[in-house]
Formats: sequence, C-alpha cells, structure tokens
Amino acid sequence: MFHRWKTTTAVFALMASPALAAQDSITLGMVLEPPGLDPTGNAAAAIDEVVYSNVFEGLTKFGPDGAILPALAASWDIEDDGKTYVFHLNEGVTFHDGAEFTAEDVVFSLDRARAEDSTNAQKTLFEGIESVEAVDPATVRVTLAAPDGLFPFKMAWGDAVMLDEASAADAATRPVGTGPFRFVAWRQGDSINLEAFDGYWGERPALKTATFRFIGDPTAAFSSLMAGDVDAFPIYPAPETLAQIEADPRFKVIVGTTEGETILSMNKAAPPLDDIRVREAIAHAINRQELIDGAMFGYGTPIGTHFAPHHPDYVDLTQQSDFDPDRSRELLAEAGAEDLSLRLALPPTPYARRGGELLAAQLRNVGIQTETTNMEWSQWLETVFTGKDYDLTIISHVEPMDIEIYARDDYYFNYYNEDLKSVMAEVNVTTDDAKRSELLKQAQTIIADDFANAYLFQLAKTGVADARIEGLWENSPTPANDLSQVRWTE
Repeated sequence: MFHRWKTTTAVFALMASPALAAQDSITLGMVLEPPGLDPTGNAAAAIDEVVYSNVFEGLTKFGPDGAILPALAASWDIEDDGKTYVFHLNEGVTFHDGAEFTAEDVVFSLDRARAEDSTNAQKTLFEGIESVEAVDPATVRVTLAAPDGLFPFKMAWGDAVMLDEASAADAATRPVGTGPFRFVAWRQGDSINLEAFDGYWGERPALKTATFRFIGDPTAAFSSLMAGDVDAFPIYPAPETLAQIEADPRFKVIVGTTEGETILSMNKAAPPLDDIRVREAIAHAINRQELIDGAMFGYGTPIGTHFAPHHPDYVDLTQQSDFDPDRSRELLAEAGAEDLSLRLALPPTPYARRGGELLAAQLRNVGIQTETTNMEWSQWLETVFTGKDYDLTIISHVEPMDIEIYARDDYYFNYYNEDLKSVMAEVNVTTDDAKRSELLKQAQTIIADDFANAYLFQLAKTGVADARIEGLWENSPTPANDLSQVRWTE
C-alpha cells in the first residue's frame, strides 16, 4: 500500500510539474531582434515590444485600448491653462537595483531626453518643456513654453520612460527600470529573458518569467508554434497559416488594430523624387488591395494619408491616390522621367519583403525600374533611417498619432512643407479638442495633396497564442507586449 501510494504520487508529480511550470512562464515570438534595450535612445519598435511596461515605466502609460493611464505618476494637476503640469508620484517605488525612485529621477530623465546631445528618437515630445523641477521627493512640476493638452499622451511613449542616472548609460545592454519585470539575460540572435521583480511597487504579475525569442522566418514561426517552442506570437509573421491555426483548438487567433501606417517612403532630398509629379505617379502606380491580399493575405486597411483609420479624426483620402497606371504614365512623361530607375530598400519584416516584390512589379508596369536591396534591421536603421541613403523603402510607422514626423526637418523623408509645420505647431499648443481635430484633418490633407509619401495600408495586429493564455493586447495603441495582466487560465 505504501509503495503504491508513493509510486502514484511520483507519477502525479511528474505529470503535474510541466503544467505547473507553464502556468507562470511564457515564451513569446518576435520577428525582429531589438538593436538595444534603451527605448529612450533608439527608434526601433522592437525595443518597446520587450521593455515597455515590463522593464521600464513612464509617468503615464498607454492602456490596451489606447487610453492614457497613471503609471509612476499616481495623478497630475494642470495649471496655468495647460502650461504647467504637477505630477504626484507613487511612493515606495524602487528601481530593479534597489535605488529609490524619486522626483529627481524624473528631472534627470526629462532633462536627458530634451538635452541638445540627446539621442532620443522622439525629441519633439520634449521640445515644449521649459523646465522640470522637483518640488519634493514625490512631486514634480513641469513648466511648458505653451499650453499642451497632449502632454500626458506624450509622457506615455516608450521614449519618455524613467531611468536612474546611475544606470542610464548601460540601459541599452543592461536595462534597469521600475517595472514588474527585471532584465535577466540577452542571448544575441536568440532570446531575451525577464523575471518578475520581487520588489515591484504595483500589482504583482501572474507570470514569474518571460522569454522573447527572435524568429523572423514565417515558416520557422509556424513550426515553433506548432511544436510548442513558443506560447504566443503577438505579431505573427505568417498570415497565410492563420486559417489553419484558427481551426486548431490548441490556439486562438487575436486580430486587432495597430498604429502602424505602412508606407512607401520616398527620399525627397534630390531628383527625381523632389518632383511632386514623380511622387504622384508612383502613388497612382500602386494597387493597395493587391498588396494587402498578396503580402498580408487580406489583413490590412487601405490608407491615403499618414493616420490610423480607427482614429476619430481620420480623413479617408485614398481616392486621391487611387490605382491609375495610365495617369501614372502621363505624369512621368510630363516630368521627363519615363526611364526611371530607383533603389528600393527593404527591411526584413514579411510585409516589406513580400510587399516589395509586388510593388516592384507594379512600378515596372508604368515604366519604373527598381534595384531592390534586402537589408537586416540594423542595416536599415543605419543606412536608411539614420544615413538617409535610399530612394524608396517600405516601412510601418507604429508610433501612435505620429503625423508630426512630417514637420521634422531632419527626418529621413527629407520632406519640407511650411504649411504643414504651421499646422503641427498649432496642434502642439491647442488645448481645444475640436480645434485640434480640425488641425489634424488639415495636416492629413496637406501631406496627401503633396504626395509626401505613398500610403499603402494600416497594419493589422494578427497575433496567435495558446488558447489558455489571457491578457495579451488585442490592439496595439503603441509598440508593446505588456505582460502585467497576462496569465494562464489553467
């Protein structure tokens, strides 16, 4: 009797252990490996997909529905008609290395982000700040040069997270934040490991460990899911297999929206792309639905400007740049650009590689030849985004409501439009919602009229996960895999 009980117990333990282990750990698949882990020092969305709301936190944060929620700031007061924000910080917050988080860390982080030598990819978020003052350890006063009703929204970006001065210099390789998970290890080319932080100030996550595995190949992504090597792929790179996955009761398919405007960026620094007729010709050569069907297997929404269709201020301008190859050829003839050859740089994402093949064929149809270069992510960031050495590139801009990039003189588009700059400057200072809505609609129309780029489609968020997992974001209001509410149901 004793031996039978012992044997049964041992077998039960062997059977139960894997299930119990699975209930507090998760492995997520990602297409791109981040170039570093400091979201305040690099533009790559893959950084935020690992660290946003997991390792690092800001004064505010995006909720899964896009709402702006309190984070390290428990609350804030708006004074001087929107020119002054007083943030009241949560107390008892520590960084993962044990250092206390105080108002001085906010002063350091915001001053660092807006400094002249800052490498922050979104410095415009901080341009309106006139001063940052620690009133006491739990209170920060931010004074702006002009009223800004969007300031809490700006502070929710990954580029505005809080760092400790003592560890900030090493944040790209050894990030130290205040979030519910702390950084453990990074195996270059393979994975990043996080574990729950015992000293977290807020609600403790259900997960104890999380692994982000980098699997860029769509076939490998499907295989890893089927084999159980990954538990979820929040942004799944093989949409052609979604129907098969949806029919499998072990998994669920999670389809939502993103802030990702997928565009054909055009470098307007020199001929021929500085000619609006050439840009318009390229736009009319593109069959958006063919790209969506061929590259994304039907997942995506056509767009005609740089704005998310689910946003209440979106203006549908797709007809302005509709598929019209005859018009395209006419414009190229007018511009004297019938024998055009352009360089097309493609990052490694499936939407770009697959879309690039289709788009090159569409351009050939109107007489535009392309020389395609497939780039790794770090090469694209260095050559295209930073070096501006390209003619055309396909890329999704996944930051929330980021139309203001068209007002930046140093941005990789090399686009300059004084009317657009004036409108965006007014957007930044208005506190009236109706007025801001009208200005955003004006901005969308200006860049569409100017064919600043060719607008392809809004990237859908097509995720897959083990059916027992809950709490993953359906939509993507900002690049993130927030694990704070993720748990196994059995």
